[in-house]
Amino acid sequence: MEAFRQILEKLGFVGVLTELMMFCCTLWVAVILGIVVGWAWKPKWVEKGFATLGKPLSVPSRERVLGSQTVEESKSIRETTVEESGVTSDDLEHLNRLVKETDGGSTWIPVMDRSQPTFSYQAWRRDSETGGPSQYRSKTVFEDATPEIVRDFFWDDEFRVESKWDDMLLYHKILEKWPSTGAIVVHWIRKFPLFCSDREYTIGRRIWDANGSYYCVTKGVNYAAIPRRSKPKRVDLYYSSWYIRPVESRRDGRITACEVTLFHHEDMGIPWEIAKLGVRHGMWNMVKKIEPGLRSYQMSKKQVGKEESSRYALIAATNSKINAGCLTNREASTSSSESSTAIRKLQRKSNPSIPRFLVIGGAVVLACCTLDRGLLTKAVVFSTAGRLANVRRR
Repeated sequence: MEAFRQILEKLGFVGVLTELMMFCCTLWVAVILGIVVGWAWKPKWVEKGFATLGKPLSVPSRERVLGSQTVEESKSIRETTVEESGVTSDDLEHLNRLVKETDGGSTWIPVMDRSQPTFSYQAWRRDSETGGPSQYRSKTVFEDATPEIVRDFFWDDEFRVESKWDDMLLYHKILEKWPSTGAIVVHWIRKFPLFCSDREYTIGRRIWDANGSYYCVTKGVNYAAIPRRSKPKRVDLYYSSWYIRPVESRRDGRITACEVTLFHHEDMGIPWEIAKLGVRHGMWNMVKKIEPGLRSYQMSKKQVGKEESSRYALIAATNSKINAGCLTNREASTSSSESSTAIRKLQRKSNPSIPRFLVIGGAVVLACCTLDRGLLTKAVVFSTAGRLANVRRR
């Protein structure tokens, strides 16, 4: 307080206000330039780090990280085994623990609660305990909809593009499928708004039928036939899975509604705080497009027979039957704990910490290069840098 009083006496109120305005303008220019440069430039060590993500991890148990879980590495990508889709029973158990909130993660924070006559929507967010991207959970209840129609709707990439209810999807292709289980690997290219470039995904998918409720797992997987390119940028860490079940209608209490619980997180290659801001502002606009898309899909299914359904809908109807009671007995499997450890290592590699000396050095440069070289500006810069350095040290 004494230092601030001396600065105020020396500069006066107008001088202090002028310095603060100059500092804020300089800081915002630096932030904007940093974002633009960060998107346009990437050091070689980042390229090498992401390149290693596309290769199997060398561990004694011959396991590799695929999306949110681990699977045994297969000998050949073309052999028709379920494990090669990148989705196994470990993923089913993981999704079940997320649904029951027994996964051991941090508390979910409510971010949205909206409702309309034909559907309701709730959303939560939690930050990753390992420094990864924020995780999102949502619960949507559609009136007058069956779990089967909702299952097919979210699985049907052809309808996503044709109806444009998901206007971010530019390209999709089924790379490989396993008719016995309905597991598939798909290739996606999605467009991102503003100055973000397109993003590329190779995604493993599989559905389990638990007595009329559906566990639908989709996550990023490695696929050797699709080599990594500089553009579009490959998204390695991707997880988006649903639990779909019939529920009572809000109108009359009959089982005529369908509830969809979604869990989603991905590392899009942009600063996580900026991604969080974009999700918060764009979430409701995206959700509002889903319900009209579903109603249009319902009408189209009534007009065509089963033999005219899309490839994706036919695949969605081919799934693995399970007893829901069996999931409870397998929640404490050791493979899931090993998978969590591997994912923590992967996320830490993709978001390296900033050394303390860089924080302090950056503060020195900013203080020295500030346009008016005022005392107040330097005091704010060094105070902020000191706090940041202490946070990094802890």
